[in-house]
Amino acid sequence: MTKKPAHKSPCLSVCYYPEQWDESLWARDAARMAEIGIAKVRIGEFAWSVIEPEDGVLHWDWLDQAIETLGAAGLEVILGTPTATPPKWLIDKRPEILAWDAEGRPRRFGSRRHYCFSSLSYREETARIVTAMAARYGDDTRVTAWQTDNEYGCHNTTRSYSPAAADAFRYWLKERYGDADALNAAWGTVFWSQRYRSFAEVELPNLTVTEPNPAHILDFYRFSSDQVVSYNRQQTDILRKYAPGRDIIHNFMGFYTEFDHFNLCTDIDIASWDSYPLGFTDQEDLFTAEEKMRYMRTGHPDFAAFHHDLYRGCGAGRWAVMEQQPGPVNWAPNNPAPSSGMARLWAHEAIAHGAEFVSYFRWRQAPFAQEQMHAGLLRPDDEPAPAYEEAAQTAGEIKRRARAHAPVALIYSYDAQWMFEAQPQGAAWDYSRLCFEWYSVLRELGLSIDILPPGCSLDGYSLIMAPSLPYIDDKAMAAFKQADAPILFGPRTGAKTREMQIPPNLAPGPLQKFLPLKVTRSESLRADHREEILFNNETFDSGVWLDHVETALRPRAVTRDGAGALYAENGYWLLTTWPSRALLAAVIRSMRSETNVGLHALPRDLRLRQYGAETFAFNYGPDAATLPSEIAVGQTFRLGDATLPPAGVAAFSAIKGR
Repeated sequence: MTKKPAHKSPCLSVCYYPEQWDESLWARDAARMAEIGIAKVRIGEFAWSVIEPEDGVLHWDWLDQAIETLGAAGLEVILGTPTATPPKWLIDKRPEILAWDAEGRPRRFGSRRHYCFSSLSYREETARIVTAMAARYGDDTRVTAWQTDNEYGCHNTTRSYSPAAADAFRYWLKERYGDADALNAAWGTVFWSQRYRSFAEVELPNLTVTEPNPAHILDFYRFSSDQVVSYNRQQTDILRKYAPGRDIIHNFMGFYTEFDHFNLCTDIDIASWDSYPLGFTDQEDLFTAEEKMRYMRTGHPDFAAFHHDLYRGCGAGRWAVMEQQPGPVNWAPNNPAPSSGMARLWAHEAIAHGAEFVSYFRWRQAPFAQEQMHAGLLRPDDEPAPAYEEAAQTAGEIKRRARAHAPVALIYSYDAQWMFEAQPQGAAWDYSRLCFEWYSVLRELGLSIDILPPGCSLDGYSLIMAPSLPYIDDKAMAAFKQADAPILFGPRTGAKTREMQIPPNLAPGPLQKFLPLKVTRSESLRADHREEILFNNETFDSGVWLDHVETALRPRAVTRDGAGALYAENGYWLLTTWPSRALLAAVIRSMRSETNVGLHALPRDLRLRQYGAETFAFNYGPDAATLPSEIAVGQTFRLGDATLPPAGVAAFSAIKGR
């Protein structure tokens, strides 16, 4: 579905839970929100047990009043469907709703997201409660958007191993393959005597003695993704019927890959995500101990930006931040407070990447339950927390801006992630890490990036990066062929068919139409091994993976032993190894003869984002940082100046030639 970006100015929003507070606070809360420049308020996504405390007993009065109070203050309401938290009476009535973990155990009530996407019982209950809400509020002018559910898949709930999932998986396989013989051929079940006589014999790929068939795993991952998409579509179909013309949104998460967000976004209007830079920097293995320490109070400079660009791509241009960290969170191994100014910086950076709104989570810190240590804009005693004034300042600085795509496209595939999970071949191989490293190197060179799925149009881009695509379909091949820009492919590209088999002509499979070479052997390398790479008379290193090829092409880079590490032909470039950041940057600089992208040597902690007629700069470091002279000289600054303090933001006119 092609989406057109909204034209009104971006704004700030906040997440609010009126059911958690005495009604006497509501009007004052709404007035204070409006006073500091909040324009939208998200409510309702966890309120099922308050809306329906008993089976069939619906209490709307409190929600009616909450919407009335917020609307009277001039605030737009984003209303969430409450399906992420089915109430206890419903679980007791229909226990088959629960998801099962990979060890074959039901995931019990007492937290959230305790349902299986494949449960027909839960789909019936979902239709009932969503229809009731949409029928009541669908034409309410104060409700300008709807959020479906909340954070699909959170707490590893995409892949359920329940009896309901097993039945649905068999049906999915029958629809895909038609008969068992086709499945046997696709999966190669002749290996280890795994042949199936019917789909009824197929189990879920868990609790096996050793590793299951990787094609079995991959299809289960694809099936599980499709279940999320179809479950969401059930809700959007209801909302389209009862709330025509209203935007429909879902809030995704950081570094979550268990379902295809591009596919799901074909059914919604705005892709949003929940941005917690400090929590993710602390818990993710992507970051070194030194990076975690340096960016403990700011978040890694590329974490939030990567997801901004990813979800803008998923939403075909329309996206937002539904939950923005305002202070310490409660769920990471360590939960420091943001540096002064970061709540402002994060909001400006999101808007510089095209966000339609940035919504702080939450309005007031709760003094009870699981998230009582999660900060809000207000403290539990109703006094402003540090981010309160930063939000007010940011609201006054936001301006409308024109939109245009970035000069660089990075190709990202959820299906590639699942293929590598199903058969990683090396403990150090991590597709998400690879894509993030490539993205981060591009950002360090001062570039703005669009993240796109395989097969998307690549018209108008000056540089295209595909860190790895194990399977390349006809649509992706056509897009690569039509692209009028150099393309850099990474290792393991074209190494599999869609059925998870080695291509008959070996890797890089269909890319051999562009690059006349053949991968004859592949090595996965120890995480502590570094391969010396000679490129442009300099020595770099690589690791993790090395493909050996047969070709008449002369390699552009070689290992110390003389094996080819980089090949290029007619604008198509291929790395046969996982490059170090320095090597990747050198390759990108070498590609400049074929592209007009402008590269800049930025200070370590400084990042740029060009959006429309403006360029933004953001300082994530502990010290002041100065823009390179070729960028700053002659600029008129709308925000800040050429030297940015810690957590500083600058905005100035677009850099020419970018």
